[in-house]
Amino acid sequence: MSQVKDSDKRSARVVPPILFIVAAALLWSTGSLFIKSTPLTAFELSFGRSLFAAFTVAYFTRREGFRLKGVTIIAAVLYAALLLLFVIANKLTTAANAIFLQYTAPVYVLIFGPLMYREKFRALDLIVVLACLCGMSLFFVGKLRPQDVSGNLAALASGVCFAFFLLLLRHPRASSVNRASSVIYGNILLCAVCAALLWSGLAPSFIRDGGAVGLKDLAVVAYLGMVQIGLAYTFFTLGIARGVRSLDAGIVGYIEPVLNPVWVAVFIGERPSAWALLGGSIIVAAVTWHIAISARRATRVAYN
Repeated sequence: MSQVKDSDKRSARVVPPILFIVAAALLWSTGSLFIKSTPLTAFELSFGRSLFAAFTVAYFTRREGFRLKGVTIIAAVLYAALLLLFVIANKLTTAANAIFLQYTAPVYVLIFGPLMYREKFRALDLIVVLACLCGMSLFFVGKLRPQDVSGNLAALASGVCFAFFLLLLRHPRASSVNRASSVIYGNILLCAVCAALLWSGLAPSFIRDGGAVGLKDLAVVAYLGMVQIGLAYTFFTLGIARGVRSLDAGIVGYIEPVLNPVWVAVFIGERPSAWALLGGSIIVAAVTWHIAISARRATRVAYN
């Protein structure tokens, strides 16, 4: 046991823990690029991605066990929903719209956190909520195709699921089991649901319609499951386990929505609208400002 702890300390000195969080955010930020680089439908892509992700996360967290609790089951359902909705959003609208609207999740956390855990709702929280609502509204301004509206709504719904997933991870009952259980079982659930919908013909299928799946498509699916979800999640938990504060991780995590549309613009040429960029900038700035202010306040309280 002491040897394990010593090796952890040595590796922590060699690799600053915050770099694990940075690596996780960078990997997460590639999601839209790879989702858009394959003709596979959202359901086909989600099936393969979640299959790889479930095995990858289970392998890296196997020592923590796979027990289930009621809270874990609900969190798994929310996680499965947010994954599928995000992929659907990326297939229908721009990457910028999909990621920025999903990252409105902190707004719902600020609103529902006090209701679920009797936390204080401060004036600062209200300012951030109002700013994010203004930012969200800008995604529905200007010329929009019907699929843009559907994609934006799917992204918003993904953000709601993301928020309640985060809130449930803070539940006291969630701490007694492997916190990755909801990620593992959520991916298994999504895999099963997509398989059933594809098998029954209720979900659209690129393969069923005669599309040819090449090695590139299989590589994309494997990357999204094993690296963009599995390895990124492992890096993130390593950073937290080695001392990175959740507030610092939250700030660094906003690398994802900032870089996500950049990769898509550079490699695919997709350009978000000016309104979407303005709305996304407002959301990212408001939430980052809130995290920074909260971190400063927590530090002040700790030293007083």
